Amino acid sequence: MKYGIKTDRGLKRQLNEDNCNVLVGYPGIPVCFVIADGMGGHQCGDVASKQAVDSVCNHLLKSDWTTEGIPELLKNIIATVNDEIYKFSLLDNSTQGMGTTLIITILKNRKLYIGHVGDSRVYLIRNNTIKKVTWDHSFIEEMLKNGSITKDEAINHPKKNLITRAVGYEPDLQVDTYEIDVVENDFILLCTDGLTNMITEDEILDIIINTKDPQDACDTLIQNANNKGGEDNVTVIIGKI
Repeated sequence: MKYGIKTDRGLKRQLNEDNCNVLVGYPGIPVCFVIADGMGGHQCGDVASKQAVDSVCNHLLKSDWTTEGIPELLKNIIATVNDEIYKFSLLDNSTQGMGTTLIITILKNRKLYIGHVGDSRVYLIRNNTIKKVTWDHSFIEEMLKNGSITKDEAINHPKKNLITRAVGYEPDLQVDTYEIDVVENDFILLCTDGLTNMITEDEILDIIINTKDPQDACDTLIQNANNKGGEDNVTVIIGKI
């Protein structure tokens, strides 16, 4: 697998509250991508996202991949990380309310397994089409699901950045998991909302399918997000099967 990874502060934020990592080539484990976006407007979002990514990677490296189903493994790891961050947040007033989105993807035997909390996203690009695999845990997504607003109305909605689930924010957490088949030449895209709030899915698709190297595609996507205003931190991981 070829992959690219990049995170950027953007043009308007003083801190980068996004974090990410890739585990590739470790003996005995599959290809793993991890991405997290610290909750904007809350205390220590950058700390929460870094703790989440670091802890996930540590747990993944220690996991026994032969005895546990991957979806259950993902749920257990995210629940453990949630507990760790929540307990840490209670130690001081400055950290109370910290939280983060979190996505873990694991590629094994031509299947992509996903563990997901928040509004960071996974996309599948295949045959010149782009499909959003994950459902956002957000106020806007719930309104879109029940038909209260249209996609056009959602673009500039005042509550579009309000998420309904975050790792570390509460002691109990519901984790969504997904499992999809992948084929040769598929692209897997993980991104934070700093990308999707600035450029459209059609623009994302055009850049990825017309850029040969996944790292170049990551660089170009972030540059385009910044060219459109760079309102938020932006993080992108792209893997090509």
